[in-house]
Amino acid sequence: MSTATPEGGGTTAGRRVPVIGNETTGPIPVHLLFRDDTEADPGTVTTGPVTVVRDRAASGARPAGRVPVRVPAPARRSAPAADPELAERPGPVLPGWAGVAAGTVALAGCAAVPWWTGAVPPAVTGMLGLPSRPYHGIPLGVWAVLALGVLVVLFAFGGLVRGRVGYAWVLTLFGDYRGSVRRTGLMWVSPLLLRRRVDVRLRHWRSEPLPAVDAHGTALRVVVLVVWRIRDTVRAALGVADHERYLREQVESALARVLSRLPADAASDPATGGGNPVPEDAPMTLRDAEVVGEALTRMLSAECAPVGIDVFSAQPTRIEYAPEIAAAMQRRRVAAIDAKHRDTVLTSVVDAVDDMVHRLTTRGLVELDDYDRKALVKDLTVAFYTGRSGPVEGP
Repeated sequence: MSTATPEGGGTTAGRRVPVIGNETTGPIPVHLLFRDDTEADPGTVTTGPVTVVRDRAASGARPAGRVPVRVPAPARRSAPAADPELAERPGPVLPGWAGVAAGTVALAGCAAVPWWTGAVPPAVTGMLGLPSRPYHGIPLGVWAVLALGVLVVLFAFGGLVRGRVGYAWVLTLFGDYRGSVRRTGLMWVSPLLLRRRVDVRLRHWRSEPLPAVDAHGTALRVVVLVVWRIRDTVRAALGVADHERYLREQVESALARVLSRLPADAASDPATGGGNPVPEDAPMTLRDAEVVGEALTRMLSAECAPVGIDVFSAQPTRIEYAPEIAAAMQRRRVAAIDAKHRDTVLTSVVDAVDDMVHRLTTRGLVELDDYDRKALVKDLTVAFYTGRSGPVEGP
């Protein structure tokens, strides 16, 4: 007796009849139940916590049982947004000769006013070769002119600055950005503007050994060489509290993110046994410094661009195991190398013994039965192995 359904499926004598034609069911691993992947595979409908129904006609025939899983790519973090109002622009600056000329003229005017009012003693005017003038006091207007001249002198000479190659000035007035100056030589900048010098040369920073872990959780110590330069002076000076400290902390962050995606060494994977040869199609490791450097440079460039820093290169100069596990990993590598060497020697010895026995018997130099053949093979193996690897060790 069977019970039919409108869709054409049902149950027959306790046996389940497929609702969808050509469907297959297979168990889902437990860890897949908690995935955050929202992209559903076409033709897949989850009917329970441990089964999946897949239409072979829509997705292609696949063996039942293990469900193929697409490893999701790591989520990309958005870089911090830069303040659109912080953009470098030329600041108000005049040539240095203009400030010198204005200060000289104001200084000469300040010296001429006392002589014109007769405040200069006759002895001084005689030494300077100037005629003496009668003194009738200094009116209030003359004092104002004299004070103005002194202010002009101080303002003119106080604004003279020297621009150096590789440095720039960020100018602010009462906290408001007024521009940046990248000129060199003598120039005049208003003394009312607060000047902050910024180094715009190409610079490099070699880090101290930074702690990190690889894809297998192995503790590492990494030294990184970063080549960088300030591109936007206002963002580097005003957009962040300390751009050099920001760069150092971003290097540590990017280093942790990049190194945690790859193993330190193919032989360090416990699944390989530590001594098996690495196949040609094995995944990349941290020994590939060029790949690691490119990923690190790309990540640092994106993180430092909002603060006006250009990162040209970030290369790991030394990647080594942490001191607490360095000795153990060294012994493991030595053991793997020794095992590989023994395997190579043994293979060559067996090939040499086989070739010699084959030549002796083929040319008819000796006639060997099974017992004599075994004895000869044993003696040749011991002799060849002793000659290639030293004294034979007991089992």
